Amino acid sequence: MIRVAIFEDNKHLRETFRLLLDSAKGFECTGTYNDCNNLVNDLASHSCDVALMDIEMPGMNGIEATRLLKKHFPGISILIQTVFFEDEYIFNAICAGASGYILKSTTPDGYLEAIRDVQAGGSPMTPGIARRVLELFKDKLQPATPVQDYDLTVQEKKVLKLLVEGKSYKLIAADLFVSIDTVKTHIRNIYSKLHVHSGTEAVSLALRDKIV
Repeated sequence: MIRVAIFEDNKHLRETFRLLLDSAKGFECTGTYNDCNNLVNDLASHSCDVALMDIEMPGMNGIEATRLLKKHFPGISILIQTVFFEDEYIFNAICAGASGYILKSTTPDGYLEAIRDVQAGGSPMTPGIARRVLELFKDKLQPATPVQDYDLTVQEKKVLKLLVEGKSYKLIAADLFVSIDTVKTHIRNIYSKLHVHSGTEAVSLALRDKIV
């Protein structure tokens, strides 16, 4: 069971997300909140595995809330959902500790898949967002020459490249013609070799050090 907390100032969307989670097998909505002004107390009282976080809310915005949440609840994965496609929002959200970034135009099934993916350690992103992230990190972090290759196998590099492109575990498995469990094993090995603990950290390091 994946426990999800919803932070969204639009009442209609809050209720829509709650109904989606309550009607989907394997999900539980632990609470809905119209702002993040009592974030720490709210999540201390009603713990969750994933926080579905809007960016623009009254008072504390979603990026500030992401930083605060990662400070007090590092084990919670944060999935940013927004209408914004601007570079600044994308870059700041990921640097703040968000594990994924999807647009509100995403389908209901897409939302559920993204939540599953982020809970499993992935970094789901709307395809257009993934391309922008790739460009942003290349521009901001990538050196002229590779630093080291971290002894990744050929298959692990293929998995990491697809992870950088924003592919879900399911899509990576389909692209490489392997099972999702095999992908998860490769991801665990990649995290161990890169000395990281999340998909966003792996993507950042891969781009910074030109691993893929």
